[in-house]
Amino acid sequence: MFVEPPEKQNAGQHTINRHTANRSGPRASILETIGGTPVVRLNNVGPGHVALFAKLEAFNPLGSVKDRLALAMIETAERSGALKPGQTVVEATSGNTGVGLAMVCAQKGYPLVIVMAENFSLERRKLLRFLGAKVILTPASERGTGMFRTAERLAEAHGWFFCRQFENEANAEFHAQTTAQEILSDFEQLGLDYWVTGFGTGGTLKGVAGELKQHRPNTRIVLAEPDNTQILASGVPQLRRPDGAAARSHPNARAHPIQGWSPDFIPKLAGDAQEAGLIDIFQPVSGADALQVAQDLARREGIFCGISGGATVAATIAIAEAAPGGSTILAMVPDTGERYLSTPLFDHIEVEMNEEEAAIAKSASALAAVAPSSSPQKEPAPPISEEALDLVKEVIRDANAPVVMFGFEWCEFCWTVRRLFDAAGVPFRSIDVDSAEYRKEDRGGDVLRALFSHTGMRTVPQVFIGGTLVGGANEVLAAAGDGSLGHRLKQLARPIDFTPVADPMDYLPKWVRRPSRATSSANAGA
Repeated sequence: MFVEPPEKQNAGQHTINRHTANRSGPRASILETIGGTPVVRLNNVGPGHVALFAKLEAFNPLGSVKDRLALAMIETAERSGALKPGQTVVEATSGNTGVGLAMVCAQKGYPLVIVMAENFSLERRKLLRFLGAKVILTPASERGTGMFRTAERLAEAHGWFFCRQFENEANAEFHAQTTAQEILSDFEQLGLDYWVTGFGTGGTLKGVAGELKQHRPNTRIVLAEPDNTQILASGVPQLRRPDGAAARSHPNARAHPIQGWSPDFIPKLAGDAQEAGLIDIFQPVSGADALQVAQDLARREGIFCGISGGATVAATIAIAEAAPGGSTILAMVPDTGERYLSTPLFDHIEVEMNEEEAAIAKSASALAAVAPSSSPQKEPAPPISEEALDLVKEVIRDANAPVVMFGFEWCEFCWTVRRLFDAAGVPFRSIDVDSAEYRKEDRGGDVLRALFSHTGMRTVPQVFIGGTLVGGANEVLAAAGDGSLGHRLKQLARPIDFTPVADPMDYLPKWVRRPSRATSSANAGA
């Protein structure tokens, strides 16, 4: 276990050895779970004459290697006084650094603004906003340098703390003190012949490679880059400003599908690693190979990683094929595949059943048709009380709440209507028959039976406007689309404005096939 030098112990709220130790017992906060990620052997991909391993950074609490640098940058800034209590933090990021920062800032109480190019995955935006961050999107055409410039301008204009992950030495230092020490410990007995990584900021590269060169000089450092964007391997220098930041895009930079890898410039930390002679081998990786190996890892190893993880392992396999027998090779796998659901990594994954799955489902139906029935006979429904009938009529006719929905608290189609009304600014009353208020003595079931008796419909939600049944979720969405819903609301004794939404059908659950507005007549219900 690595222990900090005496001058660094107690330098901040978290000491490095608390992150890397295999501790038991409660942690003081989520931040103490950062680091200590596992190394696992790859048994089913790559050639058999070498031993392949992967360090799975998805085991960090927010699912990526960038949790490490997020904590490092914030706590270093706290110690130096550069970050004041309550000050807003701003950073330019493709996503994972932002997610890590959102976790750290949420726990420590700092407002966070993330600047991100619009072409990065939608999952990242949602994760960031879910964690409380504000997300500012920049044009994809401006690439990484555009993100950086926007974040820099915001920091200057508002007095915010700008993390500057691409130049921040705390980034590489934390990797030297945690990631590198974990690797040295894990391979103390086994030995390590090659260490393979890509680069985003260059912090992992500089921090880990520096320690390996010092303590394991025989370990060869392999840097993987997209085959169409080999900016470090090109040897073409990066034009920089006096503060070390890139002055403009690198001339060899091209668009590539490996999100989080190789921005359109050489970060200072990555440049430092190259200038220090820490890189032994440059290994190009195609986008197609990155996607294929990510899928292979999932289906053959049970390892769920993103495109950058697939790219690193693809580079590792290429190195392994030429490596001497018995070599030990470690790949850095930076994050989880859940960040990539809206990217080409999942383009071939179907939402609906394919032919093989449909055949399996059909076989179950066929078996059910010939199997003897063991279902108990249904008991007759309890009688509907006058109280429930009166309640339904009273709610429907209530002039003070002319828009009312009968439904369930967590029914997806009920949430379709709720989300539409919220977006359109329509106040409404929701009678949730499965809520705690209606659960006692089956009051909710009584009200539901009274509703079905009153309307002749046996599904929910059921939406009424001014005492008139509009229908279920599909009918409400169709009426919102053709303008009749807004017209109904305008005709009320107390008119309600309906703010038009771009496409009402977008509010349906994602797994539902989008019905045509022209043919939408069947009620969507639970």
